[in-house]
Amino acid sequence: MVLPSTLYHVVATLFLALTLSETSNAQLNATFYANSCPNVSTIVRNVIQQSLQSDSRIGASLIRLHFHDCFVNGCDASILLDNSGSIQSEKDAAPNNNSTRGFNVVDNIKTSVENACPGVVSCADILALAAESSVSLAGGPSWNVLLGRRDSLTANQGGANTSIPSPVEGLANITAKFSAVGLNTNDLVALSGAHTFGRAQCRTFINRLYNFSNTGSPDPTLNSSYLITLQQTCPQNGSGTTLSNLDPTTADGFDNNYFTNLQNNQGLLQSDQELFSTSGSATISIVNSFSSNQTAFFQSFVQSIINMGNISPLTGSNGEIRLDCKKVNGS
Repeated sequence: MVLPSTLYHVVATLFLALTLSETSNAQLNATFYANSCPNVSTIVRNVIQQSLQSDSRIGASLIRLHFHDCFVNGCDASILLDNSGSIQSEKDAAPNNNSTRGFNVVDNIKTSVENACPGVVSCADILALAAESSVSLAGGPSWNVLLGRRDSLTANQGGANTSIPSPVEGLANITAKFSAVGLNTNDLVALSGAHTFGRAQCRTFINRLYNFSNTGSPDPTLNSSYLITLQQTCPQNGSGTTLSNLDPTTADGFDNNYFTNLQNNQGLLQSDQELFSTSGSATISIVNSFSSNQTAFFQSFVQSIINMGNISPLTGSNGEIRLDCKKVNGS
């Protein structure tokens, strides 16, 4: 039997924990720069709009930076740091090396923001704002981005190697990586829907085209005509860096066609197709729901990217506002 004093202690501890968790989330808010940099969203959007004129992929690349940042030590812009005496850059980790891109656009955004509001807006918040602009400019939903993150003083290359989901990983592993940062199955499916735009290199899916899991045959879940198309794009001894659209139907638009593609066995990456083709998985009904209802997908996507943006942000006096996103201040 729990004694009253012990019970009181348990309840008080629980209350304190809840209060602390609410406070940590409350530190990020949509009006954080209302006085100090009121036009920050417009500045970010304008730079991305300009970049899209010469690079139709840039929106997808920018949202991916936000994703790869948040999965390693939280959303702290650690992915943007270059190598230095004390820093092993996350850019050189396997999931990012010769794969993540758009750093120059982030630098352009930072320059424009610094010109308007010197020393005020973090690089971590720029990544969050860039993700929203990238989605809405491609025809997807828009949302009020929660702001107030600060930038890390270090990077975690080892964490990037182990924490970021891989395109050739099975669904169980990827689900575990999402769970490790507090994201659930619905978040996993919704955020995977960002593959409704952008490109992927042959090396990220060639494992499915010729010798899947050492069977000597292609991945049986690949639509046969889609397989032929992909084999023409990615011949067996061809370049691993050749690009293919993640969504063969509307390559640069943010819509729910990604989920219909999965139903038609036209998911490009193994990690995409497994959301629908893993027998008995809870992800199947979510894919079906998003495929039949774009509004449901958009609503879930917005909530999930806000959830992702809330992963362990540095706030208050932690970290710093980097003046150059590539390096810590004073280095």
